Amino acid sequence: MSTQTVTQNDAIVAVYNTHTQAEDAIKQLERAGFDLKQLSIVGRDYHTEDHVVGYYNAGQRMKYWGKLGAFWGGIWGLLFGAAFFWVPGVGPLIVAGPLAAAIVGALENAAVLGGVSALAAGLVSLGIPKDSVLQYETDLRAGKYVLIVHGTPADVLHAKDIVDATTTERLDHHHAI
Repeated sequence: MSTQTVTQNDAIVAVYNTHTQAEDAIKQLERAGFDLKQLSIVGRDYHTEDHVVGYYNAGQRMKYWGKLGAFWGGIWGLLFGAAFFWVPGVGPLIVAGPLAAAIVGALENAAVLGGVSALAAGLVSLGIPKDSVLQYETDLRAGKYVLIVHGTPADVLHAKDIVDATTTERLDHHHAI
């Protein structure tokens, strides 16, 4: 998907306190037949007591060893694209979905970042307003999980109804400009 296409889409952003809540939302969207290529999830890998052994690629799939390995392994099996980033001020982040490619694109075009983090630039490229990005970075620093769904206004409205029935801390709807 091109950045131009993505930025013309609406988006919802749901913030979850736990990985199980976020995983439940993804499973609900999958059961409803939602195109999982329109989903991204990001969470902080801050559990140093979990003794993460590492990450590796196996073909097209990224693997994770550690306490949350089953969660991230399952998510990476469902969503398109996966990455691990260290974001200054936020810390280590694990990303699955189109946001991973958007962050890589932002890093490759570092001159365009204009003083914002690669995470912020990636979120903005998915249609998230800059003034909301700061709150999502704060949520990630607090160990929460951020689920992003983007697509046509009708798709996003449908996804919002599904996600609204899950246990979110917050659900924001961002309309394309």
